[in-house]
Amino acid sequence: MDTENRTVPFECRRCWHVWEEDFIVLTETDRHGHDNEFWTLHGVRVPPPSAEASCVRCGCQQVTTFPSGYLRRHPEVVRQGEPVAPDASLLRSPAPPRPFYL
Repeated sequence: MDTENRTVPFECRRCWHVWEEDFIVLTETDRHGHDNEFWTLHGVRVPPPSAEASCVRCGCQQVTTFPSGYLRRHPEVVRQGEPVAPDASLLRSPAPPRPFYL
């Protein structure tokens, strides 16, 4: 039985979230000479990623996959780092405050 690590990139067609998952693929040849692939994720046997993928962010089942290594060749697809934190100081308006009416 052969073992191979495969990284599969996904994209949600609803929220456009892009992510990757690492699978371990076990390949076994049966007695008739046919190759069978068994996909595992975190040690649990799962269907191939093209069969039943759902978005990890919004749960939508309209998910597409990219060819292996696509995100390494196209870094513009992946969000870079964390967003910039907003300034902690209060924003002040140049307009005078409005009177408060009950």
